[in-house]
Amino acid sequence: SRRQVCILSMWQWARNLWESSRTQLSHIQGVGLSTAILRSSGPRPVPLSYRLLDGQDTLPPVVFLHGLFSNKNIFQAEAEALAKQTGRKVLTVDAKSHGESPHSPDCSYEAMSTDLQALLSKLGLSPCVLIRHSMGGKTAMALALQKPELVERLVSVDISPLVATDMPKIFKIVPAMKTINILGDELRWVCQLSPCTFQDSSIRQYLFNSLVRVNGQYEWKVNAENLWQQQNSFLDSLQIQGIYHGPTLFLRSTNSSFIPPSHYPKIKLLFPEAQFQTLPDTGHILHIKKPQEFHEQGFCVKP
Repeated sequence: SRRQVCILSMWQWARNLWESSRTQLSHIQGVGLSTAILRSSGPRPVPLSYRLLDGQDTLPPVVFLHGLFSNKNIFQAEAEALAKQTGRKVLTVDAKSHGESPHSPDCSYEAMSTDLQALLSKLGLSPCVLIRHSMGGKTAMALALQKPELVERLVSVDISPLVATDMPKIFKIVPAMKTINILGDELRWVCQLSPCTFQDSSIRQYLFNSLVRVNGQYEWKVNAENLWQQQNSFLDSLQIQGIYHGPTLFLRSTNSSFIPPSHYPKIKLLFPEAQFQTLPDTGHILHIKKPQEFHEQGFCVKP
């Protein structure tokens, strides 16, 4: 079938990536900070919150990077499944101003790349495989272009290094997020009324991943106001010089405005080995809308 052919082609693309035996996993949680400033003239790294699943040191580790307004927990199920199936170390990370990581006035992709470089250095996790969604995708691309020796290969989920026409619409979520800050017992009203605000159920699930209860009240684990003020940094094309020659997969939704076919030629200039795969009818949040297909084609995990 067409799906079997797609999965087979994906497996051939990454046939040497995921073959490994199972290993006993242990959960390690903490905050990593480089002991040195990576570049005297560049942004100073901030200590990112992360969760690391332990595995074999002989295999390239896998790092998941979440999208805008999300956090490391959004990929936890996928990280655990991948770690068990491949025996690799798997890292999930909170970007600055997201989750449990510090807030920062500088959320440029260059700054977020510097944060990630510091964490990878601290944990000794390079070269690594980067699987990233949306905002995390541009962070990973920035890292690969700046420090290609740190990246074994890339998997980009519905994002390109260029300007996306629908990107400004994402920030329209911020005013709605500000209205959801209520007492714990009233969260049920949010769940009932949210379809009026967030019509796509996958978007609601994506956002509510960042809604947590603190002292009896629900709050967002994301500094939405800070990100709102820096939205121009997210809306622009990636302003990083360099070329990444490693294996790169761009996974996209049908009719995606975040990575349209018109972007392919320019993407190929930055990532000459780039390949493109399409998942039908998934929308921007592929891993929530169709998790099984995302797992099979995006991860290339051998059953």
